[in-house]
Amino acid sequence: MDQTVGILHPGSMGAAVAACATTNAGEVLWCETGRGAASVERAARFGLTPVATLRELLDRSDILVSLCPPAAAEDLAHDVAGYRFAGVYVEANAINPERVQRIARLLEPAAIVVDGGVVGSPPVGGKAATLYLSGPADATERIETLFAGTAVRTTLLGTDIGKASALKLSYSSFQKASRVLVALAVGMAREHGVDQALIEVAAKRTDSYLSEPEYVATTAARAWRWGPELEEAADALTAAGLPPEMLRAAASTLARWDDAKDGELTLTDALDRLVRP
Repeated sequence: MDQTVGILHPGSMGAAVAACATTNAGEVLWCETGRGAASVERAARFGLTPVATLRELLDRSDILVSLCPPAAAEDLAHDVAGYRFAGVYVEANAINPERVQRIARLLEPAAIVVDGGVVGSPPVGGKAATLYLSGPADATERIETLFAGTAVRTTLLGTDIGKASALKLSYSSFQKASRVLVALAVGMAREHGVDQALIEVAAKRTDSYLSEPEYVATTAARAWRWGPELEEAADALTAAGLPPEMLRAAASTLARWDDAKDGELTLTDALDRLVRP
């Protein structure tokens, strides 16, 4: 039987994941109330069906996928809990395991909560992403079926809520903090006029982010999302008894680019914005 899927909300990743769900779902819905013009355009481009209210979205959806900025994840779950959503709730945000477990306690037993973590680029234009899942077996099986044969590959990590989020943050904390270190290294080298020499040194080594300084501008444009994600990862380190200071410092560096949200920057622009009193 076809399932109806709701997406909260159709950002660059959320809309692309939701579009993949249209392959096997009867309908994929999103709530247009309070969303900007960019969300409306993106949702239309990906073939998502708008509804007027959150209540309508929840009443009609069998499966709800939450993909939003990390800071908003818990507030969004509270909104959903207020309507006693009774389907499968996929908490797919980049938040730490303790927050996922709080969200599960908030939504259960009315809803069945699945912990999810998306690794990879938005699945468009030939790109693919992996959705790691942990939670009740019957519910994770439904999500695997939903994305079967699409550019969203699913991998099951077990039944414990928190495993998928832990994997996501473990991977993304390295990936994102490494990009921040590139920005600082290139910025320091530029101040002394040796940035090109630094890049040449890095290019002699394999798999060095330093050999790709042009990615610094992309990092700056994504800082508004990456910074909060690293704060989530730092909280996860603290909960595990590990030192969080390195990731908090990387998040603090990213905060200098907060006003560059999704902008078109050059490497020079990004480095100039990084050098602030």
